[in-house]
Order: sequence, then C-alpha cells, then structure tokens
Amino acid sequence: MQLPIAITSIASISPLGHSSEGLWKKYSDNSHCFEMYDFGKNQAFAAFLPENTKVEIQYLRDSDHKYKFLDKSVLYGIYASRMAVKNAGWKSGDNFGINIGSSRGATDLFEKHHSDFLKTGKVNTLASPVTTLGNISSWVSHDLQSDGPEISHSITCSTALHAMLNGVAWLKAGMAEKFLVGGSEAPLTDFTIAQMKALKIYAFQEQEYPCQALNMNKEKSTMILGEGASVCCLETGERDNALGYIAGIGYATEVLEHNISISTDAICFQKSMAMALKDIDISEVDAIVMHAPGTRVGDLSEMKAIEKVFGDKLPLLTSNKWKIGHTFGASGMLSVELALLMMREQSYVGIPFTDRISQKAKIRKVLVNAVGFGGNAVSILLSISAKAN
Repeated sequence: MQLPIAITSIASISPLGHSSEGLWKKYSDNSHCFEMYDFGKNQAFAAFLPENTKVEIQYLRDSDHKYKFLDKSVLYGIYASRMAVKNAGWKSGDNFGINIGSSRGATDLFEKHHSDFLKTGKVNTLASPVTTLGNISSWVSHDLQSDGPEISHSITCSTALHAMLNGVAWLKAGMAEKFLVGGSEAPLTDFTIAQMKALKIYAFQEQEYPCQALNMNKEKSTMILGEGASVCCLETGERDNALGYIAGIGYATEVLEHNISISTDAICFQKSMAMALKDIDISEVDAIVMHAPGTRVGDLSEMKAIEKVFGDKLPLLTSNKWKIGHTFGASGMLSVELALLMMREQSYVGIPFTDRISQKAKIRKVLVNAVGFGGNAVSILLSISAKAN
C-alpha cells in the first residue's frame, strides 16, 4: 500500500472490560469470561460485559433523554467511539468519516418490540427508528458532533473488518483524511441464543474451557456468544502516535453451497489472505489472529486455508474467542486490538489448551482474519512500521 494508513487509536468494551489499562494483563492470563445463563427456556454459556462496564453503559444511557430509547448495541458503539476519538486527539466538529456496523443490530430492542406487538397488537412509536442497522453510525456521529460521511452495514461476522476496508478505500481515494471504523454487537438475547443452538454449533459441555477455538481435535462445535464493541481511528500518512499500520488488505467471497457454509478448505480465506499478502514474503508474517469461532467445521476450514497459503512456513496462530466468545460484527476489530497489543508488547498471546505456544523473537506483522455466513472473508495485514508497507 503506497499511502500509509495509520491506526492512531483503538478502543473497546467487551467481557474484558472498558479500560485499555490492564487489558494486556487480562489477555495474558489463562482465564475465560464465560458463565451459564438462563435465556428464556434455553440455558447457555455466554460472555457478558463485567458489572463495572455495565454501570458505565447505564451512565451513558441516563446522560441524555434521547439515549434512553437506544439499543445496547448503539450505546456500546457510542462508548467505544468516545474513547477512541479521545485517545487519537480528534475534536468535536472534526471532519472524519464513520463506519460502524453490526451483524444483527438492535436485536434486543427488536425482540422486545415484537413481543409487545404479539401481546397487544400495538407498536411503540419509536419501534422502527430505533431498530434500524443505521442507528450505530448515525448516533455515534450525533454524539461526537462529527462532520463527515457516515456508513452502516451488516456483513455478519466480518462486518468490522469490512468497515476497515471501507475506511481504507475512502482514505486512499482522497475523499477523507480520517475515518472511525469498527463494529458493535449485543447478541445475548433469548431468540439469538435459540437461533445459534438451532444451528447445532453452540457449546454445551461443562469443561475447563467451554469454547475450544483452535482445538482441531474437538468432536463437537463449541461456539459461545459474547457482547461488545471495538472501533479504531484511521489516518493517512506516518503518524507519531500510530499504534500500527495497515500493510495489506484482502477480501473474497465464494459460491454458496449452504446458507452458513464455507468450503472445506475455505477458498474465500485463501483468496483474501493471498490478496493481503501480495506485496510481501509470507515469511514476514509473525502471527495470525484467526477468526476461529470454535465451530468444528469453521476452525478446520480456516486452518486448511492457512496451510494452503503458508505451506510449511506457518506463523504463530491464535484467537480470542476461547476467552471472550464470538461477538459477531464486533469480533474482527477485537481481533485487531489483540494483534496491536501483541505488536506493542512484542509478545504472543497463545491459547492454553493448544500446543502452538512458542515465541518468536519479534512480532512485526500480524494478519487478522474474519469471515461471515456464506464465505464473506476479510484479511487485514498489520505492520508495526509504515516503512514495512
């Protein structure tokens, strides 16, 4: 990429909390964030925001009468965006674009409004405007008083990384100098959990690590949902405050054989990774933060794709879903956050129940993968230095 694209800030709220301080320590320990919870008639594992983070979100909701009617996914996006923009030094009224997507959007509010409709035959006045997917970017723009384009979209689990693709495209086209991109998700609802269970991919077994992401020997799928949001600030050129740079982008889709499937060796990932890596020697990639949702087929197909692309030069492999669960549209940016942390700390965050725990001397380039239902794959290559682009 000829024009350096810098990541000057990243912020998140997740089952790990809402503060960047201590985030590395939480990633470095071997604990997970899952608990068993009753979702209506379904009992299931889930990874919720910690109590102190829920308090922060409630403060946000109470801070403006208009926010009382917003879905949690919107509030999560607003909260994370405030932190990211503050850390990047952006000001209210600055001209920057916003693209924050969500896989499911305001699912909690939608379910509540629909339930009320079935009971009463009536619909709340605000039911429609507060349950559209466009809510997140538009409300973030309102909250930050930004002066620039706002984009919303849903590409299921690769939504956040598609937002990053959009931001890069706008910046490289010279249509903007700064872009706020990411994803937000609040999927821990009765109906959503029931849907995931119906797909036969949800974890059900009580064990030390309920989500076995990257365990290629598991006999059953072990996906678990989490909630949260993560956004980052993109700017053109080399920046003194850069956390890292986007060294390559890749994307691909594949022909659908089933509503949720990707091919056995994830052709979409092979294509997206090859595109992201086209300007470098693959031996320069030190680690991959895999999508690896903990499903048997999903983990295996992505691994096969990596083996096709890298051959016997496999980098270190990791994922954060064994710890915080799958956050759907927010998951890709939470993976970017983990990648940036590893580059900052020059240390690899492994998975306690896998054997790939060796440490490279230096971590300078990390590839991040995400894919949505049906094979909408994105791969982003991050570099610690603009000169390596």
